[in-house]
Amino acid sequence: ASGLDKMQRKYVHLSADIDTAFKVGSRHGKPVILVVDVESMIADGLKIYKSNNSVYLSDNIPAKYLRKHSG
Repeated sequence: ASGLDKMQRKYVHLSADIDTAFKVGSRHGKPVILVVDVESMIADGLKIYKSNNSVYLSDNIPAKYLRKHSG
C-alpha cells in the first residue's frame, strides 16, 4: 500500500524484465511480480540507477508507480 522501501538495504533492487524478476523472486518462495512505471518516476524527478550487473536501483518506489503483473 505504501510502495517499496529499501529497509535494511542500501537500495530497492529491480530487475530489467519479467523473466529475471521471476527467477530472482522464486529463490524466496512464490514470487509476486510488480511492474514499475519507470518513465513516470523519472519524469517526476525520482532517481533510478543501473548497477554493473544489470540490476536497477532506487531509494524507494512509491505505490503510485507500481502495479501487479497480470501474468
